[in-house]
Amino acid sequence: MNRGDRSTSTSIAPTGTAADVDVAEEVGFVGLGVMGQPMALNLVRAGTRLVVWNRTSERTSPLQQAGARVAVRVDEVFVRSRVVVAMLVDEAALDAVLGRGTARFAPRVHDHLIVSMASNAPGYSRGLAADIAAAGGRYLEAPVSGSRKPAEAGTLVALLGGEPDTITEARPLLEPMCRALLPCGPVGSGLLMKLAVNLYLDTMLAGLAEAVHFADRQGLDLGTFAAAVGAGPMSSDVTRVKVPKLVDRDFSVQAATADAYANTLLIAAEARAAGIASPLLDVASALYGESVRLGHARDDMSSVLTAIEALTHSLADDEQA
Repeated sequence: MNRGDRSTSTSIAPTGTAADVDVAEEVGFVGLGVMGQPMALNLVRAGTRLVVWNRTSERTSPLQQAGARVAVRVDEVFVRSRVVVAMLVDEAALDAVLGRGTARFAPRVHDHLIVSMASNAPGYSRGLAADIAAAGGRYLEAPVSGSRKPAEAGTLVALLGGEPDTITEARPLLEPMCRALLPCGPVGSGLLMKLAVNLYLDTMLAGLAEAVHFADRQGLDLGTFAAAVGAGPMSSDVTRVKVPKLVDRDFSVQAATADAYANTLLIAAEARAAGIASPLLDVASALYGESVRLGHARDDMSSVLTAIEALTHSLADDEQA
C-alpha cells in the first residue's frame, strides 16, 4: 500500500550495471486494466519509451495522450521491444499474449526479457520460466503488493523472483512504478511471498468489514469508529483507505472482489499442497465468494461487507422462524 514517496525506497537490487535495461529503448507493456494502466502511465512520465497493447483498445487512450506508442496487434510489441512487461488478469491471458503452446511462442520470447507483474500460481510461473528459457528468452516474476491508488502514486512493492542478474537488469525499469523492490529468491519465490502478503490483507480486510458492520448494528457513530481506528495501533494505509469506503459503502474498485476471491483460492491451494492449515483464510474466502455471488465481482473487495450483512439478515430470519 501507499507508504510515502520513492525518496525512502527500500530497493535492494544492485544498481548501475552496464546490463541495466536501457530506458531509452522502447519497452513493451501489455495489460492496461485497473492496475496496469496507471503503472504504464508512471513509466511514460518517467521518460520510458513505451509501446503498449491491450485487448480492449479504449484503455490505451490515456497512454497515447501521454506519449506512448499504441500497438494495433500484440505482435508489434514483441517486434519493437526487447523487454516486455505484462500485467494481465490471469495465466490464460498471459499464455495467450505470449503465444504459449503455439508456433508464435518462440519468436515472441526469444532474446526477450518477459517481466510478469501479476499474481499467478508459483508452479505456473516456474513452468513458464522454463519454457521461456528453452526458447532462448529470460523471465522475471515481479508481482506487486498494492492496489489502484499505490499504482497511481508509483508506490507499489514488487516481490521479485528470478536470477540476480535479471533483477539487476530490470531494476531501472521497475523503479518508476514501485517504492520498494524486494528480491525473494528464484522464480516462484516472489509469488509465494505475494500469497503470504495477500493472506494477511484478505483476512485483515474481512475482519475490518466485520468490525464496521458490528459498530453499525450496535448503533455506534461510524465517524467516531473511523477516528478510533485511525488513532489507535491498528491504523495503517489499509485502514485509512478502506474504513471510509466501508462506512460510506463506496465499492468503487481499487482491487476487485473477484480478484481477491481468486487470490484466496490460490493461497488455499498452495497451503493444501504444502500441508498447511489456513483457517482464517478459509473463512475470508467464503465471504469473498459470497460477495461475488451477490453481484459484486467487479466492485472493490470492501464489498465483502455485503456478505457479512447477508449473514446477519439470515440469522435474523432464523430467529423469527
